Amino acid sequence: MQVRLKSRSKNIPPIPFLIKLFGTGFYSGFFPFASGTFGSMVALLPFLIPGFQNWYVLLSVILVFFIIGVYVSEKIERIVGQDPSIVVIDEFVGMWISLLFLPVTPLVVIVAFILFRVFDILKPYPANYFNDKQGGFAVMIDDVFAGIYANIVIQVLLLFIEI
Repeated sequence: MQVRLKSRSKNIPPIPFLIKLFGTGFYSGFFPFASGTFGSMVALLPFLIPGFQNWYVLLSVILVFFIIGVYVSEKIERIVGQDPSIVVIDEFVGMWISLLFLPVTPLVVIVAFILFRVFDILKPYPANYFNDKQGGFAVMIDDVFAGIYANIVIQVLLLFIEI
């Protein structure tokens, strides 16, 4: 089953349904502006599911979604072009990594969200190396690094302050 996407600036060729569903973060990538930020917010919804924040569940979901993300990002990139803004599965994975092994409290989630978005936008090395590369792995890995950076900063913060 293929679905035709519409955009304000151009028509996007049809993308197979499941590839579009996962790649766009369950359609959150179609938010009209700041789709990465909106996708990162939507990625927080599964934390409302009891048990999702357990490290073994979260790590398993991260690994599965990373593999799916590489595949679907590659497919969408071939149809739409390099690292299209509608692809936000990378933000899901990065956001989840930023909260891995951390207490999921409202303040930690807010700090993780802000730090993840900052690192995702700034793309410090080695994330910036992958920014201009093509392929599903490149789409996914820069957000993995942003999530790791955010997680490390929060881990260090938690050593000194209680949040």
